Amino acid sequence: MNINDFIVQVALPEHRVFAEEICEEMAESAKARGTGIAKRSPEYVAGKMADGKSVIAFHKDGSWAGFCYIETWTHGQFVANSGLIVSPKYRKAGLAHAIKEKIFELSRQKYPKAKIFGLTTGLAVMKINSDLGYEPVTYSELTQDEEFWKGCQSCVNFDILKMKERKNCMCTAMLYDPVEQKHDVAKKFAEELHKKPKLYERFMRIKQRLVLKTKPQKKGLKSLFLMFSVLFK
Repeated sequence: MNINDFIVQVALPEHRVFAEEICEEMAESAKARGTGIAKRSPEYVAGKMADGKSVIAFHKDGSWAGFCYIETWTHGQFVANSGLIVSPKYRKAGLAHAIKEKIFELSRQKYPKAKIFGLTTGLAVMKINSDLGYEPVTYSELTQDEEFWKGCQSCVNFDILKMKERKNCMCTAMLYDPVEQKHDVAKKFAEELHKKPKLYERFMRIKQRLVLKTKPQKKGLKSLFLMFSVLFK
């Protein structure tokens, strides 16, 4: 099985029949990983399909294979490609990367001036984002739209986010800025992630210890990001 066995396209209104299955798989996947995810209803997902703001993938036999959708914040200044999910039976075929590329392309078409961002705890997603030109950033560089942060309330790590006053949490923030044009640097970063995954794992372990400390560790977290940058040079 390879990527040629799949069709990745902008979702259509008639694809709403898959909305419930998609939401169930999102919840099961988050539970299996032991990480948080902003829960979405089938009606919400169906709305994204109707608005042309989502991407869906099918196996050549017609079965649902994957999904991702667009969210906009701060009056369209920020865009998030959210809810990336691949059906378990179709994983490890390069489908997640293909879906992310398609939703990124759709986001750039609809919102060419917007900053595209994401929060992730996964190395695989971080690699994909880096390939597309995202860079690790601090939480202060993300949208400060209250509606976005309300979406974190269903996450298992929400108490940590509150404790840190939204300045940090277990997720790594990543941002694509169409103005700064630092995409070659981000691609280099992605290449290094592929070469040195153990360093990323080490980074996440250190970050977890700092984040879970009761007292704010502003200097510690700044030093951690600096260390991460140096390690991948």
